Parts: sequence; structure tokens; C-alpha cells
Amino acid sequence: MYNWSTDTTKLKKYPQKYAVWRLEQLINYGLRGEKINMAELKRHFGKLKIDQTKKSYLKFLIQHEN
Repeated sequence: MYNWSTDTTKLKKYPQKYAVWRLEQLINYGLRGEKINMAELKRHFGKLKIDQTKKSYLKFLIQHEN
């Protein structure tokens, strides 16, 4: 993942916050070849601060996962 404006070494000291931040970055700014871990997405879904349209779509994908 590419992000030039955040010091991830400090953020990684708080695993929950880092996980939510990382998911938000991947969703909002692109995956760049990475895949979102579905278990992690489910775990932190309620904490994500993302666009409502994207959130609705992700909720649909979670509900229809095989």
C-alpha cells in the first residue's frame, strides 16, 4: 500500500487503529494489487469511516460471500 503522509511505524503500535486505518486506505485510495482480507473487513466493518455508497456495497459483498 502506498501512503506518503502517515508515519505507519507509530500507528502500528495500536493494532486496532492500524487495522481500521489500513482498511480505510485500501478502500478509499486503491488496492494497488492487494486484496482485502474478508475476515478483517467483517471484524472492523462498523468502525470504518468511508463513503456510504462504498460501505453499502461492501456490506452487500459480505452478506453474499460464499
